[in-house]
Amino acid sequence: MPEMKRVINFFFLLFSFNLAMQAENEAANTYLYAHKDGQDLYLDIYEPADSTTFASIDDSTRVRKPTILFVFGGGFISGERDNVFYLPWFEKLRSDGYRVVSIDYRLGLKGVKKMGIAQRDLLDKAIHMAVEDLFDSILFLRDNAGDLGVDVNNLVLAGSSAGAITVLQADYELCNRTSCAQVLPEDLHFAGIMSFSGAIYSTKGLLKYENSAPAPTLFLHGTADKLVNYDQIKWMNIGFFGSKRIVERFDKFGYPYTIVRFKDHGHEIASSMGYTVEIQKEFLMTEVLRKVRRVIDLTVSDPRIEAPEKWKKGPEELYK
Repeated sequence: MPEMKRVINFFFLLFSFNLAMQAENEAANTYLYAHKDGQDLYLDIYEPADSTTFASIDDSTRVRKPTILFVFGGGFISGERDNVFYLPWFEKLRSDGYRVVSIDYRLGLKGVKKMGIAQRDLLDKAIHMAVEDLFDSILFLRDNAGDLGVDVNNLVLAGSSAGAITVLQADYELCNRTSCAQVLPEDLHFAGIMSFSGAIYSTKGLLKYENSAPAPTLFLHGTADKLVNYDQIKWMNIGFFGSKRIVERFDKFGYPYTIVRFKDHGHEIASSMGYTVEIQKEFLMTEVLRKVRRVIDLTVSDPRIEAPEKWKKGPEELYK
């Protein structure tokens, strides 16, 4: 009987959790933003808590917090914009005054059984399909700004794994005004990027931001990650550059960034959104809202962390 009782309690808790997650997801408004290759692409908008949508920059200045546009992970093979794993994180951001938009995109590697250097064209195509869909979602938000209340000039892109690749690639394409970025307005720039185990694909050798500087970027990556390589995979002029190599280029050209290197951790850091919220909020408040341009390079051994003590001090410390 005690064993049966534990089983019943487990299923009751699981049922309660699913109900809670359903209730959170029902708080989202869902919109069809594109139809491509026979597939309907939707986005969900989670509205922020009204009382916290503005942040105080100083004694006389308050600014509206940005919208976080999230791209899910899954290796360009699988994944869902409304996966129950993401919903508690959305709620944390929403309750702190950030509107969250979570989008579908076409899965360009769905059904692919093997990936290697010989399949690099497939990876290139999958990444750029996702970037194109991300850009289309931004155009939808812009064209419907009056009804949706989203300012596309105040967007922070966030992504996990394949989604992190997508958002980093999107900023790279925009800064270089590549052909796929031509659909976006000339004056559009992202307010920030948050990458959870991401990389950038290049067919032109080392990364260069030729038309404009990249957006302030937060990188979180495990130093032992081989799935989305923390370092790089390079063959002649073709390169897949992880967070380590990207920030080396940022350093070379003097671009600001925050990187948290999770020592000896692998690809699980792609799922660290929920327990690194304090780091995200610090990045959003300082780099995005206060527009402080700085470099933070932090190595930690435990991913279950909050913001470092220095980051919790007053503004005079944050600006150093």
